[in-house]
Parts: sequence; structure tokens; C-alpha cells
Amino acid sequence: MKLFNFLRQKAPVDEPTDTLGFLSRYYSTRCDEDARLTSRHGQVEYLTTMRYIERYLRPGMKVLEIGAATGRYSLAIARKGYDVTAIELVQHNIDIFKKKLKPGDSIDIQQGNVLDLSRFQDNSFDMTLLLGPMYHLFNEHDKRKALSEAIRVTKPGGVIFAAYAISDPSILGYGFRQGHILELIEKKMIDVKDFKAYSNPWDIFELHRKEDIDKLMEGFDVTRLHYVSADGYTDHFRETADAMDDKTFAVYLKYHFTVCERADMAGLSHHVLDIFKKGILV
Repeated sequence: MKLFNFLRQKAPVDEPTDTLGFLSRYYSTRCDEDARLTSRHGQVEYLTTMRYIERYLRPGMKVLEIGAATGRYSLAIARKGYDVTAIELVQHNIDIFKKKLKPGDSIDIQQGNVLDLSRFQDNSFDMTLLLGPMYHLFNEHDKRKALSEAIRVTKPGGVIFAAYAISDPSILGYGFRQGHILELIEKKMIDVKDFKAYSNPWDIFELHRKEDIDKLMEGFDVTRLHYVSADGYTDHFRETADAMDDKTFAVYLKYHFTVCERADMAGLSHHVLDIFKKGILV
């Protein structure tokens, strides 16, 4: 994902200035979210995420997906026999999601905001997925509110998945490989003192480092289970990945699954999964 293609934009004067407006315009005109995870390179992120979701699914579980987009994960989980509630902010995505439903799909689709899950009681779900909202929150208060709400509605011992977009792959890819680094520095989107990336709501994506994620999680009654490179090195050579034959791609997936929890690989991944359990492990 070439995140800085969006991070370098200014807020257009004729576009909405609220987060919902920016996201609605982005997902309805600029991003084919429904197809994003179906390319060969996109499958790596999807297959990795599903691999860990399936690791923690148990019969009879109730699953909440917050920021369900067009339903890629919710549909896959529901079709494995689970009761799924899907919350999505953008109506365009909901419309596509509903068109994909088949008879027998046990999914309750609702429009809603990750910052307010008051419709749900405490301890309602066995698994909660935040596989998109943390990409689009731009201050610590909102990020911690989203995490707090996800934890609140999850049962004690339940598992929460939070996905983040990571900054250094975008700096390396869009900044250096594609030749925009000086422009990004001039626009004060990168601080050369520590090469931290900065963004605003109209930039669509917030970029993180692991230390940012660790700080966000301080004080919550949770235990981290896995910190996973969801796509690893894949997006850096997406053309190569897309051109692999089936046998080579199978070997690449085996390699990726083998190394995706290695700490020295995590900083190269465009997307990471922070997977944690509500309550302290004993």
C-alpha cells in the first residue's frame, strides 16, 4: 500500500473536513476495498490474519468486527459457522457488504463508530476485531478510546485483534524508492531528527511504530499474545509476488508464516497485527 500517496495531499477546500467525509470519499472513489485483499500480494495479509483468527476461534463463539469494510473477514468467519456482528462507518462499504450476503449468512451488519459502542453491553463477545479503525484515528485520545471500547465489549479471556499501518515501509518505499523523501521532509511530514511520520485526517492513514503501539496499550488489563507482520516484505516486491507461480507462492507463504513473528521482520511490514487477550495471563 503506497500510503504516502495519500499522506502528501492537502485538505481540498471543496471536500468535507470531518473524518467520516474523508473516509467516505476515499472508499467510494479512490480505493477498491473489496478487491484489495484478493490480489496475490494482498492475499498474504488476508491469509496471515485469518490464520491467527482461526487459531483462537472455538465452537459457539460470538465475534464482533469493528470497521468491517466490505465484509471480507466477517463473511469468512460467518461461513465457518460463527455468529458475527459487523460494524462499519462508511455507507458505501456497507452497501457492497450487503450485496455479498447469501442465505444462511449469520451476520448482523450495523453502521457505527468505533469510538462509541454503547449499543453493546460489557463482556458481550468472545473475539473482537479492529482490522481497520486504527488506520484512521489521529490522536491518542481517540486511539485509546477505540481500544478501550473493544476491550470493554470483549469477554474476560477473549481475544482482540488490532491492525496498524507501519511508517518505515512507506518512508522506504514512497519516500526513497519512489523519490519523494525530500518533498515529504519539506512538507514536514517526516522529521529528520528521528524520521517519524506525521499525518492528518485528510491524509486518510495514520502511521505507527511499534513503540507507539506499546505506549497506546499501557494501562489496559490485557496480555499480548502475538505481534505479527501481517504482510511482511510482500508489499515491497508486490510485482514479484503477483508474478509467482502457485508452487513458488506456496513456498513464499510458508516462509512468511515462519518469520512473521520475528521482531527483526516486524518493522518492514506495511501492516501489523497486535493480538492480545483481555485479562492477565497466569
